[in-house]
Amino acid sequence: MFSRTENFKQYTSYYPVVSTLIAVNLILYVLTLVPVLGELLWNYGIQVNFLIQSGEWWRVFSAMFLHANFMHVLFNMFSLFLFGPELEKIAGKARFITIYLLSGIVGNMATFMLNEGIYTSLGASGAIYGIFGAFGALVYYTRRTMPMLRKLILPIIVISVIMTFLQSNVNVYAHLGGLVTGFILGLIYLHPARILSWRKQKMAGK
Repeated sequence: MFSRTENFKQYTSYYPVVSTLIAVNLILYVLTLVPVLGELLWNYGIQVNFLIQSGEWWRVFSAMFLHANFMHVLFNMFSLFLFGPELEKIAGKARFITIYLLSGIVGNMATFMLNEGIYTSLGASGAIYGIFGAFGALVYYTRRTMPMLRKLILPIIVISVIMTFLQSNVNVYAHLGGLVTGFILGLIYLHPARILSWRKQKMAGK
């Protein structure tokens, strides 16, 4: 399920939303390394709570696309590369991007509301955890018909949550906020009857 065997052309063709998100994040990371331009992106893009409080609300969105260092962007984009395609295939492009963006935004809003002052954060991890949450909803719906899916997905979610609390410099609220948001949206989008209906509509449109 999470084994990627496609070549580059196939991957970008089959999963255009995931491919675009990875490209945007990587391009923006490279741009942050450029003198002056990088400083502008950081100064106006990362989440800084007191600046959001003063009216710079775009930061709860823009911070999702900026990363602190190479390992930060590498880990998040590898997670998106590995886990994103299956959800894009199951949910469809529009629903996938909704899960991804809303999970990231809600996670950053939780960070803003539950931390004070000069707290700063950045990264796509809230959106990544939203993908995990959506898979959690899929496990809930298929718990009787696809028990192997539960055995595959639940350990990933549990380990991810545990690592959230064990690692330093981790935005716990973004992770948990994204996870819960993804789960709720997954419950809405991934009901088996809805998936079947989408597939019938897609086949009828061919």
